[in-house]
Amino acid sequence: MGGPLPLGDPAPVDGRLPDDLPIDASTDFGVYLHVPFCRVRCGYCDFNTYTASELRGARQDDFADTLAAEVRLAAEVMDAASARRAASTVFFGGGTPTLLPAGDLARMLDAVRETFGIAEGAEVTVEANPDTVDDRVVETLAAAGVTRLSIGMQSARPHVLAALDRTHDPRNVATAVAAARGAGLDVSVDLIYGAPGESLDDWRASLETATALEPDHISAYALIVEDGTKLARQIRSGAVEMPDDDLQADMYELADDLLAAAGYDWYEVSNFSRGVEHRSRHNLAYWRGTDWWGFGPGAHSHVAGLRWWNVKHPAAYAQRLAASESPAAARERPDETARRLESVLLRSRIREGLAVSEILGEGRKAVASLIADGLIEGTDAVRGRIVLTRRGRLLADAVVRALTA
Repeated sequence: MGGPLPLGDPAPVDGRLPDDLPIDASTDFGVYLHVPFCRVRCGYCDFNTYTASELRGARQDDFADTLAAEVRLAAEVMDAASARRAASTVFFGGGTPTLLPAGDLARMLDAVRETFGIAEGAEVTVEANPDTVDDRVVETLAAAGVTRLSIGMQSARPHVLAALDRTHDPRNVATAVAAARGAGLDVSVDLIYGAPGESLDDWRASLETATALEPDHISAYALIVEDGTKLARQIRSGAVEMPDDDLQADMYELADDLLAAAGYDWYEVSNFSRGVEHRSRHNLAYWRGTDWWGFGPGAHSHVAGLRWWNVKHPAAYAQRLAASESPAAARERPDETARRLESVLLRSRIREGLAVSEILGEGRKAVASLIADGLIEGTDAVRGRIVLTRRGRLLADAVVRALTA
C-alpha cells in the first residue's frame, strides 16, 4: 500500500481508483444518495442543501437522471478496480428526498439496482419530511424496493419546531408513520433536543409522542451549533442562548430512561431500536468503517481506506457529469495512525464497542481509570472490549481523548 495522499489532493477526472488500493470485494458495500433540495433552510443545519432560490442553473426535475449518470460512471470505476458488488444498504438522505416525486426516487434506486445490484434482504431507507408523505408516495417507494422510512419529527412542540425553523405540521408525523406502516415499511423517527426555549417537559412530551407512535427505531440527537449556520449567528449576536450542556445531559438521561421503558435499546450513543433487526444497518456501516459510495452533490465516499467527496453545488455537479467527468472534487488517503484514531472515535460510540487490543500506548493505560470513573463497562473491558456506560455516552468525547492519548 502506498503512502497517504495529501489532504484534499485533486481527484482524477475519470474517477479512477489507485492501483494499489487494498480492495476486499467481500466487504459490505453501502450506497448513499444525496438529494440536496429543501423548501427552507433550517437554522441549525450545515448540510449541503439548497432551496429553490439557491439552485442557480440546476434543475430538480433533471436530478434523477444526473445522479443515475454518476451511478453508471461509478460502476465503470469499480469494474476497473475489480471492486463492483451488490449494495447491502441504500440510503436516500438530504436535504429532503421526498421533495422529489416518488417516481424520481424509484428511478434512482433502479439505477443502483441495474448497475451494482441490490443484495437480497438489503436495507433501503428514505428520509422524509412528514409534510411530504402520504399513502400514494409511500406505496410508490415500497413498490420500488424501499424497506424503511426515516421521518424527521424533531419535536412535538410547535414552539420548538419554530426555534429550529422546521415548518412541518407536527400532526403529520402520525400520518406519515401510518402510511409507512400501511405499506409494510420499517419506521424510524428522528428527534432533536436542546433547542432554544425547549424545556425538559417539552422534551418529555416529544419522547412520549414519539414512543406512542411505536416506531421501530428512534434517533435522539443533541442540537449542535455549527459554524456558518443561522443559529450560530443568532447566538453570537445574543438573540438566542447557547444550548445548555447540563440541560442537554438531563435530556439525554430522560430519553434513555423513557425509551428503555418503552422497549428501545441503545445501539449507538444517539440511536435506539426495538431489537437488533431494526438497527440502521447503513449507519452502522459508517461507524464500523466498511465501504460506501456517496452519490450526489457534496456526497462523501469511502472504499478500502480511500475517501473522496463531490463538488457541492448541484449545477457544478451536473456540469461535470454532462461532460462525462467524475464529480469528485478531491480525495485523501489517511495513514494508519489517522485510521486507527477514527476507528476508536466511531466504534466506541456503538454498543458492540471495540477491542481493547486496538488501543495503543498511553490509551491502553487509561482503560483502568475509565472503568474506575464509571465511563466504560468493567465486565466488558475484562472480556476485551471497550463499551460505554450511560455516563460514558454523555462524555463520549472525553473517553475518546483518553483512549487516543
